[in-house]
Amino acid sequence: MRVTTSKSKNSESFYITQSYTNSQGKSTSKTIRKLGTLAELSKRLHTDRDGVLAWANEQARLETASYKSEKEDALVMVPFHSNKLMDYHKQKLFTGGYLFLQSIYYGLKMDSICRKIKSRYKFEYDLNAILSDLIYTRVLVPSSKSSSFRTAKQFLEPPTYRLHDVYRALSVLAREMDFIQAEVYKNSFFLGSRNDRILYYDCTNYYFEIEQEDGDKKYGKSKEHRPNPIIQMGLFTDGDGLPLAFSLFPGNQSEQKSLKPLETRILQQFGCEKFIYCSDAGLASEDNRAFNHMGQRSFIVTQSIKKLPAEDRTWALDRNGFKRLSDDASMDITKLSEEDKDQLYYKEEPFTTKKLHQRLIITYSPKYASYQKAVRAEQIARAEKMVANGTLKKQ
Repeated sequence: MRVTTSKSKNSESFYITQSYTNSQGKSTSKTIRKLGTLAELSKRLHTDRDGVLAWANEQARLETASYKSEKEDALVMVPFHSNKLMDYHKQKLFTGGYLFLQSIYYGLKMDSICRKIKSRYKFEYDLNAILSDLIYTRVLVPSSKSSSFRTAKQFLEPPTYRLHDVYRALSVLAREMDFIQAEVYKNSFFLGSRNDRILYYDCTNYYFEIEQEDGDKKYGKSKEHRPNPIIQMGLFTDGDGLPLAFSLFPGNQSEQKSLKPLETRILQQFGCEKFIYCSDAGLASEDNRAFNHMGQRSFIVTQSIKKLPAEDRTWALDRNGFKRLSDDASMDITKLSEEDKDQLYYKEEPFTTKKLHQRLIITYSPKYASYQKAVRAEQIARAEKMVANGTLKKQ
């Protein structure tokens, strides 16, 4: 609420008015209370016009507070007829959890992406509605496409498409997978900054309950040790762990070869040219390191000590030459105080292979060493118990 005034030849009046939107959707206002004329209020309050205006603003503030209090405490009466039967053919319960995801979905301009895709095809179904519902149900109630369609029917905005439209849209989404990923990355900057100066890459695979290979579903080394055909996926995430891009490749293909095609796509379509590539030893082949040693890219990968040359392996396992990470002070890790055990230690040296000049960094964490020691002690205790009992089953 606010203070308004009206002036005539002989007087000036003060009012408290309230703005609101009428039934036609237009903004208007109404008078809540007339405070009086300037002459009346000046005489009653013993002040000038500025004092009257200050008093009027305070009255408007009190009126606003009173209105809000009454509105919060207001009772809503819902009529209930004990003799009226429920209509079992009408939906009474709706799901609204997806509404919280809508702001993210449209903040990424997914509807615009769907319009661009539709302009290249002749289908009639609503791709944006299908994709949004699939995403919402995947987050809220992960299930099959058929089950997701049934779940979407419980939304406040139920789908107008049919189930067969969902299956038809899947092939379109698969063909436009690269385009969607690139557009989502670009649009993600509308929601905030991205930590794309550090990129993590890793692979996993998924098995299928089938007995024969089909397309890219090939027999390979399953992460779950299943004897079924698998398909593999490589995923790039940024420094904050948010997905950046992914690719799918046959289950019998080496993970090492999956990096270059996906990273090339990131360089060409995403505009990311300067970043640090991070991965585990399984994806840190010499070729992958060399590929990330070009342009403005660099890499930090893990290295198996067992696979180092004998000279480097001896140096890596030597407990001398470590420095404290916090201040680069030389430390003897065999004589650490209790306070020093909370620190991290490292040493480094040049490491040259056939293709690259690199730096080999060895790190040591007393906390992690204690944890590993405890794990080994438990494993040894279990093994001794199994030997004593003459059984191969875990105790």
